[in-house]
Amino acid sequence: MSVPVPTTPSDILTLVLKQANVVGVGQVASAEDMNDCFNLLNMMLAQLQRRRYFVYQLVTTGYVATGAQSYTVGPGGNFNIPRPSKIESAFFRQQFGNPQPVDYPLEILRSTEDYNRISLKSLNAFPRYAFYDMAYPIGNLFIWPLPSNQYEIFITTMLQLQQFNTINDTIALPAEYKLALLDIMVPRVCRFYGLPVDPSDIARANGSLNVIKEANAAIPQLQMPPALKNNRGSTYNIYGDFFIGSSP
Repeated sequence: MSVPVPTTPSDILTLVLKQANVVGVGQVASAEDMNDCFNLLNMMLAQLQRRRYFVYQLVTTGYVATGAQSYTVGPGGNFNIPRPSKIESAFFRQQFGNPQPVDYPLEILRSTEDYNRISLKSLNAFPRYAFYDMAYPIGNLFIWPLPSNQYEIFITTMLQLQQFNTINDTIALPAEYKLALLDIMVPRVCRFYGLPVDPSDIARANGSLNVIKEANAAIPQLQMPPALKNNRGSTYNIYGDFFIGSSP
């Protein structure tokens, strides 16, 4: 007789409570226990959402520039997507209405301090930088110099992982995530109920995370920082204090 694969949070949490020895074989968890574990599951997923290795896809979203200094990012904003914690990459498209539009990468400024160093923030010219202000509940994207409506801005962010509304929602995640959710939840539930955590449970949780990391690993090609290049693109030799291709 085959056993059905877990398809809902209720299925996963039932197995979690059994493996954590909160309930025994043949016992049914109380509604309070299931509700507590369900809240723990959603809180855990909200944290894992911030870890690049746990998100299985990046999503690129576009918006036609208007000449504004900033654009809102989040539900109902200019970029109508779940509010991201950061932007992975960005580019803009010139003459996006033409049959063969041209894309240009934008350099990401990672801090407010870097953006504040820009002297003339209202400059209208060929865009070069993107800065994402992680405001809540709506973030703000600054592009500099300011692009006109002849450009379309694109940002690449992590896909929003599923958050469950009810304990009987259908799990819409890749198959390997089901066992990972089970393994990661067991130590948390043990601690929640004041039960000892078996080292083997920690090992299984780490093993499941490693499977997810390996599946989602996507390392961009290494590039030389602009500060280590001269105007002609030559590479700076930090040991000899000269640019490769020039005389030492």
